[in-house]
Amino acid sequence: MTFWRAVTENDSGEVDTHMNNTVKKIIRDYGTILALLLIILIFSVLKPTAFFTPKNFINITRQMAALTIIAIGATMVMVINEFDLSVGSMASLGGVMAALMAVAGVPVPAAFLLTIAVCVVIGFVNGYIVAKFRVLSFITTLGMSTVLDGIIYWLTGGATVFQNIPKSFTWLGTTKLGEIPLLSILMILFAVLFWFLMRHTPAGRKMYAIGGNEEASKIAGINVRKYKMIAFSLCAAMAAITGIVVASRVGSANTTAGSGYFLQSYAAVFIGCTVSKQGVPNVVGTFIGAAILSILANGLTILQMPTYMQDIITGAIIVIAVIAQKLGKGDSK
Repeated sequence: MTFWRAVTENDSGEVDTHMNNTVKKIIRDYGTILALLLIILIFSVLKPTAFFTPKNFINITRQMAALTIIAIGATMVMVINEFDLSVGSMASLGGVMAALMAVAGVPVPAAFLLTIAVCVVIGFVNGYIVAKFRVLSFITTLGMSTVLDGIIYWLTGGATVFQNIPKSFTWLGTTKLGEIPLLSILMILFAVLFWFLMRHTPAGRKMYAIGGNEEASKIAGINVRKYKMIAFSLCAAMAAITGIVVASRVGSANTTAGSGYFLQSYAAVFIGCTVSKQGVPNVVGTFIGAAILSILANGLTILQMPTYMQDIITGAIIVIAVIAQKLGKGDSK
């Protein structure tokens, strides 16, 4: 009896261990995607006629476009293990500059391109200071954010830019191809482009190497300063595009339009890290993170949840996603 009891207990222990490992692996590999599907399922059950419709899902893609674009830019900086706290102000500047140039008579395509170019230069300066002088990116970009806020106020006097904006300025934010908004298509194109850049090019691999171990990357011959400047420049470009997209969609440029995207963009990146087995920032994960936040906001709005409840639930989702990644890795000790 003792022998059989020992064998049975041993088998049971092995089964329990195997099941625990399986559960951890599922959580680690698919937890974020399962969370996304669960959120969709909950809202579909609660409000099937308002939420679970093709029209609403198309609307969600349009709503998440700006967040996805700026979050992809934030992903570039986080890949190299840095932060850019100026992305919100950069987005605000992008919308304001483009709108002011359009009002002044500059052709809209030129206004958009000039705005992006200016922001790229600012991002380059951020990257140069961080890489050359080894200043903490938190401090550098926080200071730059303050500078940009001052420039925005100087350009606008603190007022929203909406008078005399040409109709052509809104084409980017309001155009549809069939039933699909152009913004949704633009979002997909950027996601695919940056996914390819980070996954299938030497530049992307070098940026990941820098984020993993900067000193080892230097020893391996990687030009760390160059790729840090590239990462900050790309982040600034995507922030500028976000500001342009938001201004074009609403037909005006608010001086603080980008502020609301700062925390949301990094939340999308952090949630997206849980999609990667290595727990590193990645474009696909950021896209899924942006989708979770956007679907959550859309569903809670349909349920007529107060804004403060939306903030509480969104914050809880972020915390749960991070904990799930830790549990999946077995790092709960």
